[in-house]
Amino acid sequence: MFTTVPSAAVLGLECAPITIEVDISGTWPGFTIVGLPDTAIQEARERIRTAWKNTNLSFPANSRIIVNLAPADVRKEGSAYDLPIALGMFLSAEKITYDLSTSLFVGELALDGSLRHTAGILPLAIYAQSHHITSIFVPQINAEEASIVPNTTVYPVTSFAELIDHITGKKQIKPQPKADIAQWTHTYAHDLDMSLIKGQEFTKRGLEIAAAGAHNIILNGPPGSGKTLLARTLSSILPRMTVDEMIEVTKIYSVAGLLPSDRPIISTRPFRAPHHSASGVALVGGGKFPKPGEISLAHRGVLFLDEFPEFPRTVLENLRQPLEDGLITISRAQGTLSFPARFSLVASQNPCPCGYATDTVRPCTCAPMQIERYKKKISGPLLDRIDLHVEVPRVEFEKLSSNELSESSEIIRERVEKARERQTRRFSHLSIETNAEMKNKELKEFCTLNETSLELMRHAVSQMNLSARSYHRLLKVARTIADLADEDMIKTEHIAEALQFRTKL
Repeated sequence: MFTTVPSAAVLGLECAPITIEVDISGTWPGFTIVGLPDTAIQEARERIRTAWKNTNLSFPANSRIIVNLAPADVRKEGSAYDLPIALGMFLSAEKITYDLSTSLFVGELALDGSLRHTAGILPLAIYAQSHHITSIFVPQINAEEASIVPNTTVYPVTSFAELIDHITGKKQIKPQPKADIAQWTHTYAHDLDMSLIKGQEFTKRGLEIAAAGAHNIILNGPPGSGKTLLARTLSSILPRMTVDEMIEVTKIYSVAGLLPSDRPIISTRPFRAPHHSASGVALVGGGKFPKPGEISLAHRGVLFLDEFPEFPRTVLENLRQPLEDGLITISRAQGTLSFPARFSLVASQNPCPCGYATDTVRPCTCAPMQIERYKKKISGPLLDRIDLHVEVPRVEFEKLSSNELSESSEIIRERVEKARERQTRRFSHLSIETNAEMKNKELKEFCTLNETSLELMRHAVSQMNLSARSYHRLLKVARTIADLADEDMIKTEHIAEALQFRTKL
């Protein structure tokens, strides 16, 4: 008997419909899967065969079983097709007619017939909703993740036997209750706090501006000046995520298989800190079947690159296009996929190989050629894409030993969130969310300058030899400073402060 079961393939962060076609006949015993399956799908034959045995079902061993994953010209990967293939085989072997046209099935089978965790469930649930599929059958462990999506009934399946009982009417599976996203809202309980960091007020101000406008920032200073600590404390002043941002980020982590087991949604802004030995593929994504890399996992959050010059130059150059476009496009022979990468880059570096070229106490032991070679590890075009350049000096003993606490992260975060609210209102009719995302058209509309400010900018561009990109990024930073000051217009003092963070290191 011929049977079809609807499923779907995750391609990047989007999904494509896949129809599982199963035909079982009584001649030439065999079990074949066609339709461009990868190794994991080919191995499904053994998983399904053993799961049938452990479910106390009679496997049609003396029949010819042909499974086609249609359309046949789309390459399929992963183990999510185990459940729909097994279901199609059961319906075909038992000659049962069942309307599956408004349902979707995904899940990996274990050898005992239970269902394992499967990656990419949230994009599949969103696909089901947008294509008017009313029911989606997923592993129980993924059910809460799928239940985030409204208007679709999620059935948590614990085992193949439970699904068979549901289909045959012996025992119905109870739908998963809809998840309440509000209960996962982050309470901002951070181990690090700006009030505990001694001194470095200028650097803290730079981090506040970076957080308010989602700007890129680089910290330069001698070893032990607190660059890494300051970068990691940035998380404590980042604004809370909106529901749309939570869904965006959760889709990426779902596809990557990195969604935490204790919560169905990512409700805190990501903070990714890859080691400098990371490859280009690990950083930007890719592979035979492209997966998101660190820059996509940092979407709507922070990508922290410690020891910036120690990253291979070829790896760092991969950041140039995502920093400009907020998107990474990966092209392979099978097709082209895009992953969002709208992150704030936070980089830290020493001024020279020994680290003490700018230190006021310890002398530098590097030769001028060594320092020049060290600085050239980071290209000019990449530095040009970093909005804020901050010098982090050594902290004096008097400040280190002081018991006086500085401004807390909570107070700073309140200013940051108010600045973000201004940006949300400003860009409500556009597809952008932060000042860092503004293009030339938005800069012309929202970053008008008076004559005094224009004259200051003219002198700055001339004396600092700023490129057109640097000029535009300077305007974005000034716009963020004005937002922090709750000003509608960019004033001269906002331009002046922005210029303090523009000098190239």
